Amino acid sequence: MHQNKLLIGVVAPGSRIDSAIVDKVADLASRLYPDQTPEIVYHPQCFLSSGHFAGDDAQRTAAFLEIANDERFDALWFARGGYGSCRIAEDVMAGITDRARRKRYLGYSDAGSLLAGLYARGFTRLAHAPMPADILRPGGEAAVARALGYLMGQSEDAIEPSVSTDTKTAAFNITILSHVLGTPLQPDLTGHVLMLEEVSEHMYRIDRAMFHITGNPGIRRVAGIMLGRCSQIPRNEPDFAQTEEDVVRHWCARSGIPYLGRADIGHDIDNKIVPFGRPLSD
Repeated sequence: MHQNKLLIGVVAPGSRIDSAIVDKVADLASRLYPDQTPEIVYHPQCFLSSGHFAGDDAQRTAAFLEIANDERFDALWFARGGYGSCRIAEDVMAGITDRARRKRYLGYSDAGSLLAGLYARGFTRLAHAPMPADILRPGGEAAVARALGYLMGQSEDAIEPSVSTDTKTAAFNITILSHVLGTPLQPDLTGHVLMLEEVSEHMYRIDRAMFHITGNPGIRRVAGIMLGRCSQIPRNEPDFAQTEEDVVRHWCARSGIPYLGRADIGHDIDNKIVPFGRPLSD
């Protein structure tokens, strides 16, 4: 790895990104780390357009593998969420090499499909963490600064408060994890504290996804489930009459999985970082 300037590669496995993100993130990085500003390289694929996606499946797969398998890069940072990672995940797993294990991978939301697949294959330097596109949210500099701090080794205030070296952790969007279960991407989460969050899903969909998640034999071996924030929940007709915490408590009780309370993660600027496995010291 590089001893001086951190080299971060950015790819967009789902939707394309707004070009304004590039300068905004670069300006923030230079202000935060004027003496050792990391070099952030956006793969050209991030700006392609193929319908909903940032390039077609083959282009997105190739971009991910170019950054992942290139030893010059210290980290691969998912550009944004959206949708699309699951369409390329198995091809990525087939093409990734041992060289890719040495770098960090940061992202959340749709990125969970790829993070899950990498974790299932023994990758240890993964984290549910803010992404460059978060800088466009009101107050989003705080989220991106958190991810940059983690990459720069200054993560004391960036990590979700309950994370410790005593217990393995993992974090996912509820819908993404539900869709990953039962596929070749499903990781072994035995003994992990599993943190879950959601955005823009009706309560009945959250309820149905939790039925699927907690019914999975592998998930029933977790140490417990923590619930992050579930935001922008559309109104249900008729009223669902249960909160997201009611729902998660219900399915934890039904499945025998301990409910461990709330986690400080979500689709927002306060989203804290959750390393997969145990936190790394380097």
